[in-house]
Amino acid sequence: MKTGKWFLGWVLLAGTVGCEQTYEAPVPSGNWEIFQSPQAVLLTAGERAQTQGVYTLSKGASAFGDQVVLKWTYRAQGTDTTHYLSVFCGKDVAHMILEGRRVGTNYYFQGYWRKLINTETGLVRLTASPGNAPAGWQMEGVFGNQSALPVTELAFTYQRPLNKQPFEILAHRAGGRTSDLLPVSENSLDMIRLTSRLGATGIEIDVRLTKDGIPVLYHDNTLNLRLIQKNGLVGRIEDYTYEQLYNYVRLIHGERIPTLAEALETVLNETPLAFVWLDTKYEGSLTIVREIQKEFIQRAAAAGRKLDIVIGLPGAKPVEMFLALPDYASAPALCELDLETVRKTQAQIWAPRWTQGTQDSEVALMKSEGRRVFVWTLDVPEYVRQYTATENFDGILSNYPTIVAYYHYTRP
Repeated sequence: MKTGKWFLGWVLLAGTVGCEQTYEAPVPSGNWEIFQSPQAVLLTAGERAQTQGVYTLSKGASAFGDQVVLKWTYRAQGTDTTHYLSVFCGKDVAHMILEGRRVGTNYYFQGYWRKLINTETGLVRLTASPGNAPAGWQMEGVFGNQSALPVTELAFTYQRPLNKQPFEILAHRAGGRTSDLLPVSENSLDMIRLTSRLGATGIEIDVRLTKDGIPVLYHDNTLNLRLIQKNGLVGRIEDYTYEQLYNYVRLIHGERIPTLAEALETVLNETPLAFVWLDTKYEGSLTIVREIQKEFIQRAAAAGRKLDIVIGLPGAKPVEMFLALPDYASAPALCELDLETVRKTQAQIWAPRWTQGTQDSEVALMKSEGRRVFVWTLDVPEYVRQYTATENFDGILSNYPTIVAYYHYTRP
């Protein structure tokens, strides 16, 4: 969708005459014997709930900041569900993704940390022996660099519960950009499966139509080496049938370009995500997108799942196509344009660009009419803090949902 302004402006891929340097940040791996022991059991729902909260750091603050947010999420695979403890940090766009086990009365957490402003990453191991939970929770352990044995001390102490005010933390391109060296490709099914671990409660995905009219996820105007592996195909998504894309195109990390239906199936059945923003990247009929939207809204309701799916209206042509739908008035939509167009399309959500400022009077007017207001694409930590502190907005779209999660959940 949109390109967020990044406060450090660092370049991930740089070339020099005669050579090219490639930056990577692979997820580190390492075994911790206590996790594989027969005595190690999964945490219960109650134990997971008790560990959530805002914690202060007495050790490791120089690397991750003075306080962190601990929050659980999950990925479902049929009848098997894996739970993850995410740690959102106040420094250097850092986060941790951990799993937990209990052995007797002791708790163990292991996983990895990553800073999205560079390639720094490493292993994390924590232990906890809670007193009167949750007030007694304290975690101590170590972190390291890459896959090396972690030795640097780390300690969290529970301070208070998470802020529970409703707020949508929306991840750009289904979770983040390929260029930010995430372990999976943007707009892929694997990114959708990962994104709640990065703090997202919802996603924005880019929708294009193939030559034979199949809606698929892809951001750029053309097939290019920023997003796909070299294969000899050039041109637009619209120049190829879905079968051709399926057989010959792989995203940077090897995934296939998914269909919109596959993406929504993944959201519905495998994640806790509650919001999907369909950013229409093509100029043409929205009929097929509307049909898929209706199908999955109905399926979510039948499954008892809270899931909003909205058609994004970023420009004049999508608005024209949206108004051509016979049932547009009942179609959930998000409009990025002026207030008159928001009303004309009967969009339930207004989403202005963050660079237009907080627009307090306009936001208040939209909310008085029963609409929600989101802002995009907001990546700079100081501005994220400012926009979450206003209490005017109902959601933020970001390439760095970990930042938004940190500032939202740490609000008093």
